[in-house]
Amino acid sequence: MDTRFKQFSAVIDAWKRKDTDFIFAAMADDIVWHYAAAVAPAAHGKAEARKFLAAFGPGVGAVRWRIFTHAETADRLFVEGVDEYDTPDGITIVAPYCGVIEFRGDKISGWRDYVDRSVIADQKAGKPVPAQVTELVSRSVAR
Repeated sequence: MDTRFKQFSAVIDAWKRKDTDFIFAAMADDIVWHYAAAVAPAAHGKAEARKFLAAFGPGVGAVRWRIFTHAETADRLFVEGVDEYDTPDGITIVAPYCGVIEFRGDKISGWRDYVDRSVIADQKAGKPVPAQVTELVSRSVAR
């Protein structure tokens, strides 16, 4: 069973090509998106999700988002991966994360990403990618 993983993989592909129309079409109107769970407030609804993406998007160039492992139930997908991208300043950001994506029908209704934002901030400040992060993100990918 990998129905939800296939649906989410299509969102990842859309993200890589910056196809926001596809991304938002995959979301329920009342989505609750914790793009940095426990660190930042959630975006409630598509309007707030659009606002977040409008602020975040310009800071992201080439995207190399990868999923290492996943598990799913009928309406929930768990993923472990890396959000890797280049900033407009030419800095490569490498951030391991876990995510929980909930579905209602064929739409994403809940999305929680768990990431250590200090890893991202350190890289933006010019610090090297820590060895433990390199180890985490150097594994084989599921997609």
